[in-house]
Amino acid sequence: MSEIVSKYDPRSIEDKWYAYWIEHDFFGSVPDERPSYTIVIPPPNVTGVLHMGHMLNNTIQDILTRRARMKGFNALWVPGTDHASIATEAKVVALLKEKGLDKNKLSREEFLEHAWEWREKHGGIILKQLCKLGASCDWKRTKFTMDPEMSEAVIDVFVALYREGLIYRGVRMVNWDPKALTAISDEEVIYKEVDSKLYHVRYKVDETDDYVTVATTRPETILGDTAVCVHPDDPRYRHLKNRELIVPLVDRKVPVIFDEYVDMTFGTGALKVTPAHDINDYNLGLKYKLQVINIFNDNGTLNEAAGILVGMDRFAARDAITILLEQAGNLVKVEPYQNKMGFSERTNEVIEPKLSMQWFCKMDTLAKPALEKVMNDEIRFFPDKFKNTYFHWMSNVKDWCISRQLWWGQRIPAYYLPNGEFVVAKNIDEAYDLAREQFPRLDFQKTDIKQDEDVMDTWFSSWLWPLSVFDGIRNPENEDINYYYPTAVLVTAPEIIFFWVARMIMAGLKWKQAIPFRDVYFTGIVRDHLHRKMSKSLGNSPDPLDLIQKYGADGVRFGMLCSSPAGNDLLYDENLCEQGRNFNNKIWNAFRLVKGWNISHEVEQPLHSTTAIKWMQQRIAQTSTDLDIHFEKYRLSEALMTIYKLIWDDFCSCFLEVVKPAYQKPVDKDTYRDVIDIFEKLLLLLHPFMPFITEELWQGLKARTIGETIMLQPTPANPGFSPDFLSRFEQMLKVVENIRRIRATKNISPKNALELTILQAKDDTDMQCSLNAVMSKLCNLSSIRYDNKKSEGCLSFILQNIEYLIPVADHGNREEELKKLQAELDYAKKFLDSVTRKLSNEKFVTGAPEHVVNIERKKQSDAEAKIKLLTKQIADLSTCPSQI
Repeated sequence: MSEIVSKYDPRSIEDKWYAYWIEHDFFGSVPDERPSYTIVIPPPNVTGVLHMGHMLNNTIQDILTRRARMKGFNALWVPGTDHASIATEAKVVALLKEKGLDKNKLSREEFLEHAWEWREKHGGIILKQLCKLGASCDWKRTKFTMDPEMSEAVIDVFVALYREGLIYRGVRMVNWDPKALTAISDEEVIYKEVDSKLYHVRYKVDETDDYVTVATTRPETILGDTAVCVHPDDPRYRHLKNRELIVPLVDRKVPVIFDEYVDMTFGTGALKVTPAHDINDYNLGLKYKLQVINIFNDNGTLNEAAGILVGMDRFAARDAITILLEQAGNLVKVEPYQNKMGFSERTNEVIEPKLSMQWFCKMDTLAKPALEKVMNDEIRFFPDKFKNTYFHWMSNVKDWCISRQLWWGQRIPAYYLPNGEFVVAKNIDEAYDLAREQFPRLDFQKTDIKQDEDVMDTWFSSWLWPLSVFDGIRNPENEDINYYYPTAVLVTAPEIIFFWVARMIMAGLKWKQAIPFRDVYFTGIVRDHLHRKMSKSLGNSPDPLDLIQKYGADGVRFGMLCSSPAGNDLLYDENLCEQGRNFNNKIWNAFRLVKGWNISHEVEQPLHSTTAIKWMQQRIAQTSTDLDIHFEKYRLSEALMTIYKLIWDDFCSCFLEVVKPAYQKPVDKDTYRDVIDIFEKLLLLLHPFMPFITEELWQGLKARTIGETIMLQPTPANPGFSPDFLSRFEQMLKVVENIRRIRATKNISPKNALELTILQAKDDTDMQCSLNAVMSKLCNLSSIRYDNKKSEGCLSFILQNIEYLIPVADHGNREEELKKLQAELDYAKKFLDSVTRKLSNEKFVTGAPEHVVNIERKKQSDAEAKIKLLTKQIADLSTCPSQI
């Protein structure tokens, strides 16, 4: 670099180096003799754009991948996107509506043409945005969950599980999304505490003038009631055995049933039973063989079975039926009530429990081995607190509803025959042959076969991700799957531990008989200073690309990582990104300083430089050891701060000050060589965290050839270090700190040399002489001498029972200094007097909280210590001769 600009500008270098990395395929990986290190990206929704959660998650993955490369692994980070059935279909439907088109008036093929067109236009946006972050993915391997080979793998798995008896079709109570018009899994339901109402409604006892009052939060479902249930031990209702009640408004006679499921203390102790619209009511219906009346259409409006209010939305019907009940004399009262209500994760629509014919995957046999792998730490969770969450869910796992009433996604490979039977096969040709074999007497043609209209749950493709990205389902013994699988670590959010993490473990054990990853690193949620989750709807989430434009990718990566412990939420503060930018500038200025030195081949290397170089080399070795421990335990925030302190405090603030030549003087060639070597090692340590500036400076430190890159350099070798030497050096720096404090408080110019006396026997070992040379350079000491008696006219300080003396007579005005110290002493005495009076007050000591009293005692102790120190300083200064 012939000319170095004065200020680091990330915008001028980030695109340059990313293009360089892509051009030379530095992110690419093919199997070879090195050990593999694989990460598969949690595929973001094809509808997505980069948000703060993505920033955190992908920064972590990039750090781990880049470090693995530098540790000698054949590192591969596989990118890709998820087709996100519900979200994408909703996007396309909305787009069609803007064009005046109705999905319901299009054929499936026409709709899918629009969907693929949308995907081609918008589907890769988030991956392109990740490039701005510096993501070192092998983009040639980018996968999409609906790529032909990926979809084929999903179909193969469905067919195999069906033939094994692990997939079945049946009518079950499911979570229905009336907006998306599809079933969703239990894990896709978010329960929220809402302000609701409790309606008390009278049901007439048939052939009597008596009534039973029922409490419900959903009066509109009264129209589907087929029983009322009470507890068998409830004395209020014993007289109702073998009796019937009349459902208000529809005059339907329903039985009174007795079951211990009912909570006698809730409401009136009488429970209306609507088997078609509540999972618990459904179970009661099965137990007592109750009639099932479904009163809702798929979109949440009332159907013909409701009898009244047909076509009205369920919530409008709730208001309408309340009025009708009141007019009929059946409404006793309405009172405020708080309860939990299920919402669809994708559409935020209130979930409607619904009896529906769906496809299910049996989970119990798949879950058991997957549970064992985590509980015995063959798969490690970071932090391991999530093992309890995993254990609870896997121990109570339910069958997985895998069908969705959508068009976008992998279509269920079930084919229906004219006789109402069906076969499951990879394609229609195979289905035709299979049907012919199973039903040889059935007269039908291939055109008579109709494929199931539903698609599979998006997660049914995602659970195969670590396998399918390497074609491990279709070609289970191919080179890639055998080399890259199992992957090294999964970086993901804890909220998809059930959706994805658990299911990937099940799939890996089922199809490869091996775990899909060794470690799982759970990131926290990015929150604002008010602890709110960042979201566009709240307006508290900055655009990550705007942050990168403002602070540079390295600055933003620093800001995201410097306070992000695994599994704990990150309290985002834009000041952290600014701190990252300042760190960039600090390193940049250090580079400018070093590259601006003139080099002499005649000047000998001074002792203070050789000592500082030895110290810095050992600090790098020590830090490398610490980093290995941090990375092993995924303490990435601690790892970053360890490097930050090494560079900012040790290298920039101390080391360079020791070795830099005097003003307008050259540096010796040996020191310069060693400084460049140390600078390079620091850049290597920092590179995984801040790849752009480290590449820029690494390229500028020495002459490089085209095709070289810092990312493929090995991490610094660790030759070991001497804890004793590092401890002694640290002690020396504390001496320096105290001497500088004396300079500052006494207003002694740094240009004025000081004398230092150490009250101990002379230490003329090589190590101490080396340390003294550094101390002399840092403190501008004219001499360091050892003595066993204290000189007059000196200020002193004590470190580790060793007293250090600095004569100050020639460096300040004694009278002014004495006056200043006396004023401090007078104030300290007054303060001590006020605290002592408070502690002498028995009422205060016995009446105040213990911690308050302890605070006052600490104040008293600190004041006494300060008075003692000031008294000693005044006495020492009083013996100094006046300045001439």
